[in-house]
Amino acid sequence: MLVLARKLNESIVLGDDTVIKIISIDKGVVKLGIEAPKSVSIMRSELLEDVKDSNIASSKEASLDDVSLLRSLIKK
Repeated sequence: MLVLARKLNESIVLGDDTVIKIISIDKGVVKLGIEAPKSVSIMRSELLEDVKDSNIASSKEASLDDVSLLRSLIKK
């Protein structure tokens, strides 16, 4: 992991087309501005974890439903 110190209004450049800028710093909260192509997905990590957990739970539920459906079809 690369760790960089930045001050207010300073930026970090990722690749050729992504810029992360420090917008404000207040009471331990840092606000970032991110300029990136529309093709780049940007998501907070805690939301990504929630989505991943939800997808895993859904796939398990679907699998159980699929097994039940197959069993009922076999019986017929």
